[in-house]
Amino acid sequence: MLRSGRRLPDRLSRAVRTAPALTLKAVAASHVGKVRRHNEDYFLIVDVTGTGGRVRPAGLEHRIPATGALLVVADGMGGAQAGEVASAMAANTIYAHVAESWRDGGRPTPGHLRQCLLEAMEIANREIHAYASRSAGLNGMGTTATAAALLGDQIHIGHVGDSRGYVVRGGCAQRITRDHSLVQHLLDIGELTPEAAAVSPHRNVLLRALGPRPQITVDLSEHCVRSGDALVLCSDGLWSCVAEGELAHIVTAETDVAAACERLVALANERGGPDNITVLVARFERARRDARIVPEAEAAAITVG
Repeated sequence: MLRSGRRLPDRLSRAVRTAPALTLKAVAASHVGKVRRHNEDYFLIVDVTGTGGRVRPAGLEHRIPATGALLVVADGMGGAQAGEVASAMAANTIYAHVAESWRDGGRPTPGHLRQCLLEAMEIANREIHAYASRSAGLNGMGTTATAAALLGDQIHIGHVGDSRGYVVRGGCAQRITRDHSLVQHLLDIGELTPEAAAVSPHRNVLLRALGPRPQITVDLSEHCVRSGDALVLCSDGLWSCVAEGELAHIVTAETDVAAACERLVALANERGGPDNITVLVARFERARRDARIVPEAEAAAITVG
């Protein structure tokens, strides 16, 4: 730590000021699984500093600046096609609000980005609830949503439900979200062991989701990342079948993020694929010092069709 009034040597000061920015390579994959008839999951990878909203094919790798990247995984629920509607509404409403705020205010401060993410998820909740209230057959529809907004080497997470976020570093996965589920609550109060939780008949009971109620409490958190780290967002169709250690091993072993996604989805399906399976993997790297990293001319978005 520098003492008050001390300055960095000029050479070190220049190195700090010119440190290459983080970029990310991101891919998401989604599969209906082996049991469900419809895929109610939805994912989004976008550079909110861009303009437009061009949708690109699923499975395509994107390299974009970390600052301004928005990554979302949502897992819908409800009868008929209610889950598909809710998850798509959530992801695209969050994107629209964050992108509009970024364009209007320029690069935000961390505090502003947190507030923006909170507002975006609250708006999504209200819009889904209102849509269901006036649409026959969609009453009670809802969705999980885990959204990661990036600013430099900081990930800002907004989270509701039981889709999960992990940071993988050095071969280990750290979960950075907490499930809003009955099973998680029973684990927290000591009424269930982890072994009992894994086979509980109440595993799919959510205590919090976007849409069912007019008001929602959103979990917000911040996490630092560095070059070589990977961020994984996934629906419960993945994490319920693939253990945390297995996830960390595959993401670490596969330098190709698309291959990592494919292996994770395939493993969940090998184990029965009881639910829709969605996984998004983003690996962080430092840009070369001679590389010019600029926002994409258009939003680099992937959605599940």
